[in-house]
Amino acid sequence: MPENNVRELVGLFSQHGSQEVSTRLADEHPADIAAALQKNTPEQAWSVLKDASRSRQTDIFGYLGPDFQARLATIMPRTDLAAIFMEMNADDRADLYKKLTDEQREALMPALAQAEREDIRQLAAYEEGTAGAIMTSDYASLSPALNALQAIDVLRHEAPNKETIYRAYVVNADRRLIGSVRLQDLITAPASVKIAELMERNTHAIPVDADVEDAARKIARYDVIALPVIDAQERLVGIITHDDALDVMEAEATEDFQRLGTVTNLDSSVATATVPMLYRARIGWLMLLVFGNIFSGAGIAHFEDTIAAHLVLMFFLPILIASGGNAGSQSATLMVRALATGDIRISDWGRVLGRELMVAILLGLSMAAAIAVIGVFRGGRDIAIVIALSMVVIVIVGSMIGMLLPFILSRFRMDPATASTPLVTSIADATGVLIYFSIAKAVLSLP
Repeated sequence: MPENNVRELVGLFSQHGSQEVSTRLADEHPADIAAALQKNTPEQAWSVLKDASRSRQTDIFGYLGPDFQARLATIMPRTDLAAIFMEMNADDRADLYKKLTDEQREALMPALAQAEREDIRQLAAYEEGTAGAIMTSDYASLSPALNALQAIDVLRHEAPNKETIYRAYVVNADRRLIGSVRLQDLITAPASVKIAELMERNTHAIPVDADVEDAARKIARYDVIALPVIDAQERLVGIITHDDALDVMEAEATEDFQRLGTVTNLDSSVATATVPMLYRARIGWLMLLVFGNIFSGAGIAHFEDTIAAHLVLMFFLPILIASGGNAGSQSATLMVRALATGDIRISDWGRVLGRELMVAILLGLSMAAAIAVIGVFRGGRDIAIVIALSMVVIVIVGSMIGMLLPFILSRFRMDPATASTPLVTSIADATGVLIYFSIAKAVLSLP
């Protein structure tokens, strides 16, 4: 059923508590129900969830956003929250635990089993942004001494409590990772063959303190369903599944888009963000760029005499300035994305610079040819020369600014996405004004 229809049913249920509505919701996908519930208050959401079976509650709860989960947890009875906690995936439990207040944690932890308490504390202790922070401890492991038949029997018993069994990880007596084996290979192999003979030794394991983006890129590069995470002693401590990697890539893409628009990171989604939150996220860069644009005004003021003598120059000013900013924004966007995906590295800046310079020259000449024709009709041959020369230089300079800023920021360990469109445009605008009127003054003052 479409999400809108599910939302209507949830609304009816919240108002009337209809058993018929509850039955109809039981047939819907948990993701659709979760999306609909988040359009309501936590109290309304719990009025729907409380009458569902425990497994159904857990499925739906897992599809709710972390912020909504935390809000819902504040109004749920402790016994219900603890029961859902016990059923959740290990990594999802740890994420929710981090969102809870100290008071909520103190009330919740005694209701959990000792094993779950230790697992939550261990996973929640890893620093945000590292592989350990998003990994799960619900992985399947096998001994290299087992044969295929014995391994299948082990996985059969472990399957209900593991996030995935399609790839099991082979560890020795010290829990050191020595390989992995696919479920497909186990099923098709002779019953007596040893795991040590079936396993793949190249596991593509990643350190527990590695950056989450590196983990996500590894999963995409090697097209694996999960990535093992090891500690300093190469002991297996968890795995990162492909769905968690997708969440990481989505979050990073969202962050980059926000930075490209000079919006600082929001603490929640746009749908749930408050007016003060959105204001704080946007005002800082806007205020900085306002003062940055003063340089453009100062440049214009410096060439007042030239402008007064040739007012037609003002007609072309917006065109030229916009062209430099647009060219710079294109370059910055290409470089930011290439650096983010690892397509290019900081050390490649020299090679990229030469290529970008050639492209910028071609772009500038093409745009100059188009605008020079208008220059002839509006101001004559001299004005056309000024416009054409300015267009070439401004586009080249704007492109170089847009290309180099991401590399400079990366060199100083700053996010290259900070070289956003507004920032590049503001710098290119001020530079373009100086270039345009300097060329105009030089050309038009000639006898």
